[in-house]
Amino acid sequence: MRTFKADLHIHSCLSPCADLDMSPRSIVERSVEKGLDIIAICDHNSAENTEAAIRASEEYDLRVLPGLEINSSEEVHVLAIFEEAQKALHMQEIVYCYLTGSNRPDLFGDQVVADEFDEVKDFNERMLISATQLGIHEIVERVHRLGGLCIASHVDRPSYSIISHLGFVPSDLQLDALEISRLTERESAQSKIQGINNFPIMTFSDAHCLDDIGLTYTSFLLELPIIDDIRMALTEEFGRRVMFN
Repeated sequence: MRTFKADLHIHSCLSPCADLDMSPRSIVERSVEKGLDIIAICDHNSAENTEAAIRASEEYDLRVLPGLEINSSEEVHVLAIFEEAQKALHMQEIVYCYLTGSNRPDLFGDQVVADEFDEVKDFNERMLISATQLGIHEIVERVHRLGGLCIASHVDRPSYSIISHLGFVPSDLQLDALEISRLTERESAQSKIQGINNFPIMTFSDAHCLDDIGLTYTSFLLELPIIDDIRMALTEEFGRRVMFN
């Protein structure tokens, strides 16, 4: 067992709201500089840059987990994080079936698909920043069916959070954890947000620029930097646990 520093909410240049210098290799190199052990690439409604980030990390002691930040039909953001890129890409194909509209780069920014050497491969033309037609319950069910973790994003924020849009966390919603932003202290969130104490609480950077990577993170006591160990840490099984910074 050892402690792993994890920032599981990082956007790449594929997200229209992220800086264009958030390329796969640049993200990996900055994460290494910040002393992170595990990161997850979670772009809006897409996983197209995850494989490039994984390949860019192969020369470093850094585990890159593939993911997406899915925008539900209720306009609730949720992180879907997987062990394997193919599972994330499978979830992406499901999301794409429920995503309408085309991007307007002049309004929302470019959506760059890059390789592990930071060469531009393509521009995603879908409206990645918009809400899907998938409800939050269906998203959680489909992510779990693929073996992934489902974490409600930045529940303390006044927009695109399950609390801001629903006012509470439904009792039948099987989320694995809740994320609070770096702007809110854990103790403050526990006292102010209804129902938050029923779930493990984590904090990540939600980085959209290189300087934000690792500004806040969650530490885990794990044997291996894998989804199964993180899942056990969330339920405090077999010695794994979340360690608050």
